[in-house]
Amino acid sequence: MFVQLISMAAIAQWKPAGDNLKSKWTNDVNVNNVLPDYPRPVMVRSQWANLNGLWKYAITGKSELKIPENFDGDILVPFPVESSLSGVQRKLMPDELLWYFTEFAVPSDWKNKNIILHFGAIDWQSTIWINDIKVGEHTGGYTPFSFDITPFLNSKGKQKMVIKVYDPNFDKENTVIDGYQARGKQTLHPAGCWYTAQSGIWQTVWLEPVNKKHIEDVKISSDIDKSMLYVELKTTASKNEDWFEAVVVDNGKQITVGKAVAGEKMEVYIPDAKLWRPESPFLYNLKIKLHSNNQIADNVDSYFAMRKISIKKGDREPSRIQLNNKDYFNFGLLDQGWWPDGLYTAPTDEALKFDIQMTKDLGFNTIRKHYKIEPARWYYHCDRIGLLVWQDLPGSDVALDVPKGKMEIERSTESERVFFLELTQMVEYLYSYPSVVCWVLFNERSGQFKTKEVVEYTRKSDNTRLIDAASGGNHFPVGDMIDYHFYPEPKLYIYDQSSGRVTVQGEFGGIGLILEDHTWQSDESWGYGLCNTIEEVTDRYVVYGEDMLELIKLGLSAAIYTQTTDVETECSGLVTYDREVMKVDTDRVREINLKISNSLNKE
Repeated sequence: MFVQLISMAAIAQWKPAGDNLKSKWTNDVNVNNVLPDYPRPVMVRSQWANLNGLWKYAITGKSELKIPENFDGDILVPFPVESSLSGVQRKLMPDELLWYFTEFAVPSDWKNKNIILHFGAIDWQSTIWINDIKVGEHTGGYTPFSFDITPFLNSKGKQKMVIKVYDPNFDKENTVIDGYQARGKQTLHPAGCWYTAQSGIWQTVWLEPVNKKHIEDVKISSDIDKSMLYVELKTTASKNEDWFEAVVVDNGKQITVGKAVAGEKMEVYIPDAKLWRPESPFLYNLKIKLHSNNQIADNVDSYFAMRKISIKKGDREPSRIQLNNKDYFNFGLLDQGWWPDGLYTAPTDEALKFDIQMTKDLGFNTIRKHYKIEPARWYYHCDRIGLLVWQDLPGSDVALDVPKGKMEIERSTESERVFFLELTQMVEYLYSYPSVVCWVLFNERSGQFKTKEVVEYTRKSDNTRLIDAASGGNHFPVGDMIDYHFYPEPKLYIYDQSSGRVTVQGEFGGIGLILEDHTWQSDESWGYGLCNTIEEVTDRYVVYGEDMLELIKLGLSAAIYTQTTDVETECSGLVTYDREVMKVDTDRVREINLKISNSLNKE
């Protein structure tokens, strides 16, 4: 059962703010039904309530810690306050706080249930009050968190919620700011490859009713060599008394069942396992039930894939990335995940899926999600559609480039603490999504520090995926890749056969084409090697593709083209920022891309 809860402000007038470029989905945003799709596809319950909609907001000075008595106006949640779709489009400065207020009702048939309040993501530090009671805080701008708010709810009537947000964004004109958080490409003075900063709630806010004993999180992985599925649960159950079972379903047919005590890692043999790969993205359904006192205390629906990502160390041949124990050239797009109307937040789920499907239709098999972590539904679409994901940790301390003559920067104790906190949050959040095959830890030396320790920490946290320690950065003998960037044409720049690491080109391309009616600010638009026509872009792209085929023979194992879409003034996308115009001949691009994607692939 899905419930859309309309806030007290829903009857107010709303429209997108400003006259900036919009996407073709702007008009599909329904103020009374904002992003209604289930927000956590890897762990589904039938009952939930969406709190997205019109809330109240206020912006105050950083020192004004008291909850405001009056608010400035309405804001459409979950769009960042700086975005057009928020209806506000107001820059939040480092010395300011952003406040939210809304009221909601708990459905009457949820009586005697524990009520969990979920946030997809709030950028960056947030504090939450329910009915004037502080229920908790959270630090981290890209990953979900939740609170059990049951003890703080009124027995009847409306419930009040207030949220305080602090988000000191990067100012490249004045780098002396508070905070060391992951910001990605955000800046208060956007230009070039730095884009509009954003703050506050930017993913779905929702409620969920559960029993006192319930499943809090699932952790799913597989081993195709042993035909095994592994399931671990985080629960409120007792390890000494309660147990869970996982039922594996293939196209509606139950094929096997596993059982384990709560708190133990469950192992299930998968007979005749069907393997997941981009060309055949097969997903098993998984029904998980928590048992307590001879009753089912909780049950959730999930899914998983049988797939393996690894490195085959070469002897006389180059080392190669392998998918399911077969050489597999990873060829994809650098995907920034920005929207002209919603900034970090896609206007609709159809829009969120559009870039992924376009990438697949163009013949790519990989996406490098660059300096941003997406909502869970984005990874779900990658799982279903079939694309490998290289996931960047959004850059932090990006103002601190490595000094000339040095390999790394020195961070403060607080900066290191925040870095490892947000790295941990990312790995835990995305662990169960099979499309994610690689962690990219640093990019182009920005904020690069303690590379060996960071790689070791990541490997201990997740040994099922590849690690790209430094994409286009300073290389250490750690991780699985030597990753270099070269613009615009591809080149084989670094090669180290003896290390067992593969050579990859983490960025190249960026062929520019400025289409005046589809740009953010045409007078500042730019790209690498600007072209004048779609035909010219396509011709150059095909030449680069033919060069790529030769580099693969010489030892290249992966390549990422810059980029999926134009972003603000950066006009190097294969499609315009508004997603209205393809900037290449799709048939010719798909033809050369499939040759590249299949160059090592034997299936």
